[in-house]
Amino acid sequence: SHSFPTQCGSKRLEVPEFSGLKSTSCVTYAINARESSFYDVVAAQLSTKRTGSTPVRGETVAKLKVAINGFGRIGRNFLRCWHGRKDSPLEVIVVNDSGGVKNASHLLKYDSMLGTFKAEVKILNNETITVDGKPIKVVSSRDPLKLPWAELGIDIVIEGTGVFVDGPGAGKHLQAGAKKVIITAPAKGADIPTYVIGVNEQDYGHEVADIISNASCTTNCLAPFAKVLDEEFGIVKGTMTTTHSYTGDQRLLDASHRDLRRARAAALNIVPTSTGAAKAVSLVLPQLKGKLNGIALRVPTPNVSVVDLVVNVAKKGISAEDVNAAFRKAAEGPLKGILDVCDVPLVSVDFRCSDVSTTIDSSLTMVMGDDMVKVVAWYD
Repeated sequence: SHSFPTQCGSKRLEVPEFSGLKSTSCVTYAINARESSFYDVVAAQLSTKRTGSTPVRGETVAKLKVAINGFGRIGRNFLRCWHGRKDSPLEVIVVNDSGGVKNASHLLKYDSMLGTFKAEVKILNNETITVDGKPIKVVSSRDPLKLPWAELGIDIVIEGTGVFVDGPGAGKHLQAGAKKVIITAPAKGADIPTYVIGVNEQDYGHEVADIISNASCTTNCLAPFAKVLDEEFGIVKGTMTTTHSYTGDQRLLDASHRDLRRARAAALNIVPTSTGAAKAVSLVLPQLKGKLNGIALRVPTPNVSVVDLVVNVAKKGISAEDVNAAFRKAAEGPLKGILDVCDVPLVSVDFRCSDVSTTIDSSLTMVMGDDMVKVVAWYD
């Protein structure tokens, strides 16, 4: 297994090499009480197996049936991460991929950024692939209403296409028979609640919604450490810049795009563009509404991004050491497995496959005057 230098955090979890993950401070379902409580809520409402009024854990949780809609970067990464966690409460049984079994199996096995998947991936038949012997059905439909979620007894759909991100769109999965939908992108519409692990997932309850959003990768990086800053020092206002890897939404060569800057060749340019990540923090930290904004600079790297946040704080007379101490306390406590602190002078490639949401680069933390704080955090 890979591992970060010991100075990058506290507790480590070794994970199988084939999982596509590096060893980080992330702890799994069985260890992290915060994740456990979140999954307990989901499992309790989806499972009918009970002892008295108490949901049965372990076996019951492990039987949550998951479908992945959209087997692109996020969908395939989700499957790799799930496969590397033997105590996962989830069971991926089907993916919806327009390329069929041939593309699904090949792109899962061979990945230009993560390397070759060490699991054995085979085509079983025209509708099924296997991952280390586990069968996963492959369906191909662009219309969620035509997907066999009811027939397969799907509990949770991981909506990873980036297309069905509003209520009517994601709701088609429910109409097709799924019980819950998790959108892997910012949702459109105030009717879909957003949850970021480590920030507000404790607010989730089965009565809240059947469709939820897990926000964007940038919001998952920013929100946890913004929460720490606000709780410890009080955020007055601030601005964020994310130096962000190029994505599939950009163009390989100059070509038409609704955003004229994203129309330019992604691997040849630094591309300034918009991001809703800073404003989206207020969806999970309502007290920060109107206090944060930001932009993105898309750069010619395929993976790993970095957030640069500058805020004015209410508490005066603090130092960079005080700020880092607050992050270390959170990393050892409520944000263990979600936020990490790195004291080693690393670069972006060193955070590839990092399994925490955000890694504070402690050497880059600054305090200007008596109320301006700058924090830099890496994320994959």
